[in-house]
Amino acid sequence: MNQIVITGLISVFAFGLFAYSFHKDRSRYRNCNLLFLALLSLIPFTVALSGENSGRVLFVIGMTVFISLMIVPFFLIHNGIVMIRREGRQIAHMLSLVLGILILIGEIATIAAVLIYYTGDPDLIPETSRLFVRGIMVFISVSVIYGSMAFLIFMIYSVFLMIIPIKRDFDYVIILGAGLIDGSRISRLLRDRLDKAIAVYRRDPTPPVLIASGGQGGDETLPEAAAMKHYLVNRGIPEMDVLVEDQSKNTLENLKNSKAILDGLDGRKYTALVTGNYHVYRALRNCRKIGLACTGIGSRVAFYFWPSALIREFIAVHTEPKHAVLYGSGWLFWLLVGFRIFGII
Repeated sequence: MNQIVITGLISVFAFGLFAYSFHKDRSRYRNCNLLFLALLSLIPFTVALSGENSGRVLFVIGMTVFISLMIVPFFLIHNGIVMIRREGRQIAHMLSLVLGILILIGEIATIAAVLIYYTGDPDLIPETSRLFVRGIMVFISVSVIYGSMAFLIFMIYSVFLMIIPIKRDFDYVIILGAGLIDGSRISRLLRDRLDKAIAVYRRDPTPPVLIASGGQGGDETLPEAAAMKHYLVNRGIPEMDVLVEDQSKNTLENLKNSKAILDGLDGRKYTALVTGNYHVYRALRNCRKIGLACTGIGSRVAFYFWPSALIREFIAVHTEPKHAVLYGSGWLFWLLVGFRIFGII
């Protein structure tokens, strides 16, 4: 009973800490780690609850995690192939394929490092080369596993942002553009964002004003915002309830220019931001940077497109100077730990 109480209190504390941080600011990176730690705290609590069956429960949890880890690289490789077939061979469309291959290499390297460390067979690897080869295996293993865990933590929080209930009664809804096809036609990605904004508009007890945000690219015959407004009006949104921001060239400008429109208006400004579900977290981070208070709402994205899109978001966040330093510091720490465990230093 004591174990149940102790582990239960730890879980309550972990989820409470996450809830407080999340309520205070959804865009903070610490939320990713706090949510992951809270979910991890459920494992000892579940084991404690199982009583005499704790050993079996722990075994099932361990095997589930192990099998999932073995499946992940093959899923990503398959997804990458599907992505390339449907979207083309641009680098951005190969990310899930590349990540799947890297994870597979990391898993192989981990198994190899363990075998090399524990084997006493001199015929497997010459004694003079064993330490060097072991070091290479540990380097690859730690690098890939560390990156994979960081991505997993990021992904879990991104999914959480997708599934949490969204409040109603917004005053304004900003819709981020997503490019036009053949210079003038709404893409599927953009259509999903617009349809999501329409759904928010129609279920709101006091319909909000929609702000279509998107400038004109070099290969476009009209601003994205103009095409977005045309789509919205054709689907029954009153023209007076659609504002246009057509000068932006990227997400940050979308938000800055939309905020400028809001700053020029009177009254309450409870605002929602509609973008692709994979993009909500980074968009909220940009909102925090410019002082735009809003609630992120993710639109549906084709399943095969989601992994590569989320990998892009992960890379974008972790190439920011602050997070690049933190990521690199964490990687170096665990690399040294790995070297120490396997007797390299």
